[in-house]
Amino acid sequence: QVQLVESGGGLVRPGGSLRLFCVVSGTIFSVYPMAWYRQAPGKERELVATITNRAYATYVDSVKGRFTISRDNAKNTVYLEMNSLEPEDTAVYYCNRPRVSGWWGWGQGTQVTVSS
Repeated sequence: QVQLVESGGGLVRPGGSLRLFCVVSGTIFSVYPMAWYRQAPGKERELVATITNRAYATYVDSVKGRFTISRDNAKNTVYLEMNSLEPEDTAVYYCNRPRVSGWWGWGQGTQVTVSS
């Protein structure tokens, strides 16, 4: 069974940075595209960034130039480097596959709060 464990969230001031981690177990991680999602209070879960198994990345417009998705196949880990954080980035962040690939069961997520 595939397990997704997210970590790295926290409380940060506007303009600050965080690096999120997602460790994937129970599958051959290196063959799959991966994605980061977020869900803010009262809102639907939204896609933030994707990365193919060959490390080609795409981003939602609101995070372009501020967030960077990457992966380390040797560590079964996908990362999300977040810079110039804004209060609107406050959400619980999750990793999973892109929807078109079929979602695995969701992890617990990691809370990111951007506030002064």
